[in-house]
Amino acid sequence: MKLVTAEEMRQLDHAAINDYEIPGIVLMENAGTALMSVIREQFPESLNRGRILILAGKGNNGGDGLVIARHLANAGCDVKVFLLCKPEELQGDALINWNIIRKMNLRYQLITTDRDLNLVKVGLMYTELIIDGIFGTGFKGQAQGTVARLIDLVNESGKPVLAIDLPSGMEADTGRVKGPCIQAQVTVTMGLPKIGMVLDPAAKFVGKLITADISFPYELISQGQFTRDLLDQKFCRNLFPLREKDGHKGSYGHVVVIGGSPGMTGAVALSSWAAVRSGAGLVTAAIPAGLNGILENKLTEAMSLPLPETQEGSISTESLELLRKILPRKVAVLGPGLSRHQEAQGLVRGLVRDVPCPLVVDADALYTLKECGELLENSSYPVILTPHPGEMSRLIGKTVAEIQNDRVGAVTECARRYRSIVVLKGARTLIATPEGHLYVNTTGNSGMATGGSGDVLAGMIGAFLAQGLEGVSAVTLAVYIHGQAGDLAAAERSQTGLAAGDIIEYLPKIFLGYEG
Repeated sequence: MKLVTAEEMRQLDHAAINDYEIPGIVLMENAGTALMSVIREQFPESLNRGRILILAGKGNNGGDGLVIARHLANAGCDVKVFLLCKPEELQGDALINWNIIRKMNLRYQLITTDRDLNLVKVGLMYTELIIDGIFGTGFKGQAQGTVARLIDLVNESGKPVLAIDLPSGMEADTGRVKGPCIQAQVTVTMGLPKIGMVLDPAAKFVGKLITADISFPYELISQGQFTRDLLDQKFCRNLFPLREKDGHKGSYGHVVVIGGSPGMTGAVALSSWAAVRSGAGLVTAAIPAGLNGILENKLTEAMSLPLPETQEGSISTESLELLRKILPRKVAVLGPGLSRHQEAQGLVRGLVRDVPCPLVVDADALYTLKECGELLENSSYPVILTPHPGEMSRLIGKTVAEIQNDRVGAVTECARRYRSIVVLKGARTLIATPEGHLYVNTTGNSGMATGGSGDVLAGMIGAFLAQGLEGVSAVTLAVYIHGQAGDLAAAERSQTGLAAGDIIEYLPKIFLGYEG
């Protein structure tokens, strides 16, 4: 599903009204009708009991709230509107709908000063449902004054809230929440979701996200130059590589996982086993010779390739020539457990200098990229970088706090700088391409914040690349399914007890849903 900025949404509205000649009042009416449908579906008990409170600001979100007030009144509900501005401040379609509800004699109160908050406290005591139409997509900064205190009262009431377009108090483009923000149970966003709503911390306030069709012409959206996508099951199902009846192991590619060092054999094992479980025809763990016996015991379905090693037991740069010979027509996953030994990092520089195949760069292999990342610009194969925020910090020279404050900006900058597909791991994992396209993942949970989870993802990406998916498709599919498997594992084994290996073990259950 496409994601838009506030400005892109404004342009969609403008085009619908001016190019297709759909009156704005019609779009507002359609929004109210869609909201009514969601209330019937999501809050049937509140609708039956009939006591509903509507918070309306002076913008179009408030206008949408006034439309739904009329529909609810016609359905027999006991509706009360709290208008958070003076009526003379209303304009355009919102003003039209204000005049309609006045003529219908619907109950309302003006809430413009702190003294009026006593009315809010009483209203909250007796309502079954709250409709939030305070701020729209143009909101920036933080709610202040009377409105800020009203938002706090709503959240403290514990009553269910349906937010119109987005919960009031968050920024539509960044997802930043700098002050009080409505905690919604359901958010009905109009036309298309706004990018900030699906990012942390804003996503925590959205609740269940429903996208309402308000009659934008299909061509208006399908022909739009939108560069952001929300990953979901429908999106990823179309990418999943189904097996041919006459397929054989050579049909599904060969993944070579390069890494390992004393004390870090688990990373290579997890990545290799994830590649096997994700459908790669062949998987080889290329590891220091001294670890070969350990890996052969840990892995049954994957092969091993002993490489020359340093005195400390890390992979030696002497391995470079051998790897260059065997990697063509394969997929390389470089970095799990590799170590930051000087020669191991020299191996990274050597492979990056002349990438002979699709390459996934993970963990310790990311450490030295800042010194040689410009070499990736000449690669004729897909290159995927999979940093967590700490690794991203080194790659782009920003603090972890700066990265977490603007994850979209960080992943976009990194993809452009290194001319690679970049996966910024974490809650709501982000994927960016060098061309500026952004993908936001919706699966996964905090139980996956455990050692080895990233190694599993790297192996999965490698497996999907080996099966013939192009770079972005392989990455988006792997990220989404990785999170799905983690969610299923957490549901059955708990988030606290979830281990990286559980993600791998639940992959077949997830794949059944894609093959059916």
